Amino acid sequence: MRDFHHAGRSTVHGANGAIATSQPLATMAGLGILKAGGNAIDAAIAASAVLCVVEPMMTGIGGDCFALIAKHGKLPVLGLNASGRSPAALTADKVRAQGHDIMPTHSVDAVTIPGALAGWDAMLAAHGTMSLGDVLQPAIQLAHDGYVVSPRVGMDWLFLAPLLQKNEAATKHFTCDGQAPAIGSIFKTPALGKTLEVIAAQGITAFYDGALTDEMVATLQGLGGSHTRDDFAAACADWVTPLASDYRGYTLYEIPPNGQGIAAQLILNILEGYKFDGIGAEDALRYHRAVEAQRFAMQARDTYVADQDYADVPVAGLLDKAYAARLRDQINDDTAMADIALTAPVSRSDTICLSVIDKDRTAVSFINSVYMGFGSGICTPDSGIMFQNRGAGFSLEPGHLNELAGNKRPKHTIIPAMLTRDGRPLVAYGVMGGDYQAMGHAHFAQNLIDFDLDLQEAVDCPRVFWNQGVIETENSVADAARQGLESRGHKLGPAMLPHGGAQAVQIDWDHGTLCAASDPRKDGLALAY
Repeated sequence: MRDFHHAGRSTVHGANGAIATSQPLATMAGLGILKAGGNAIDAAIAASAVLCVVEPMMTGIGGDCFALIAKHGKLPVLGLNASGRSPAALTADKVRAQGHDIMPTHSVDAVTIPGALAGWDAMLAAHGTMSLGDVLQPAIQLAHDGYVVSPRVGMDWLFLAPLLQKNEAATKHFTCDGQAPAIGSIFKTPALGKTLEVIAAQGITAFYDGALTDEMVATLQGLGGSHTRDDFAAACADWVTPLASDYRGYTLYEIPPNGQGIAAQLILNILEGYKFDGIGAEDALRYHRAVEAQRFAMQARDTYVADQDYADVPVAGLLDKAYAARLRDQINDDTAMADIALTAPVSRSDTICLSVIDKDRTAVSFINSVYMGFGSGICTPDSGIMFQNRGAGFSLEPGHLNELAGNKRPKHTIIPAMLTRDGRPLVAYGVMGGDYQAMGHAHFAQNLIDFDLDLQEAVDCPRVFWNQGVIETENSVADAARQGLESRGHKLGPAMLPHGGAQAVQIDWDHGTLCAASDPRKDGLALAY
């Protein structure tokens, strides 16, 4: 239990349903679906659609999604990969011929075919109780009637306005005369509202094989893109078997590559060999060990994570406890390791994640993203669809497992997570934040398991992240921890923004109730009833 003498949030509790998202309007929409008789899948899609409207820099129907689902409080955990693929005609040689040796982040060639709507539709068809048209209604209303711009959303928007100004359609649909809307002002996206109405009435065919497709293809081809109608018509979501990795009697589930969830599991496998007795969650030694494990995990991720339809990713080897032990043997508790060269630059990402559990104890961890803020910055002129830039996750290194190729999924940063124990789902959670997400998953799990923090304390705990030789520390990291890291030879620097944003919901099996927590690093809210 938290210390009530200090400012902070309590966990939220209920018996019938719980949801945590990064924006109160999305949380209320999802809770409304639960109270109206919908299940966790229905609520997750409704909340995600609202976030596409009220956090447009973070997510959208022009992006991708992933999900983990545990139905009715039972295993197995189901996985959904709804990440989009590159255009079939796009090659690494074409991009290299333009003079690039790494993927350009805001080029039309970085736009992969959006997979989010295919994922939403697949989840509802297989496990939902409501139609796509029904769950889109809260988002449609907010797009037409407008919503009040919240503080974190407004701050992010302000930073990203220069990107929007480079695209006429983006300026038209997502700025106020070229400027970011002010915090506290009302913003409307009527074009996006009309687009969602079309999808609600006609289904996802309207997006992947209809008039909306024609406009998207024309927009992308007009900028030199290789995208075709056939690429959109071929878009699909895949049900996958999640990767499971044990940590001190708990099991962490992650989506397999092309996602980076395996990096979170590798971090925990390395940390499992340590004892943390007498060490606090905010102690320098805790951070030191985690950072060193993160450096190994990121190197492995950037070397091996790729689309398994195209690459032989050594999943079993990366998850082997003996492999983790060999890496752990190279870590010294008293001294930072020499530099480890990453094979790809660290990138920033803008993403939403949300977690829901319903009265039947179906648990959903869900994540949706356009990658970097407002994705590619490319928008359709009439329908207001912002395209993601997930193709920036490809490598242009010849022969690399993640080398760009046609109809291939890139290495992905967004990852949902689920912890189980004793054969039952326990916590559905996510920690958005680009490359930080794998570190965030491990950090959160450790907070619960090794340091016995409650769900909200686990979310709130100060975060650090190793980035290109510098440990970026949040302002809340204690001076003693900073000094302890520096004394071990680490170089520290301030985090420009807080690391990530977590959303978590937990089943209290002993009391038959639910617990939820939302990250104060965002505008978010957890609710339960």
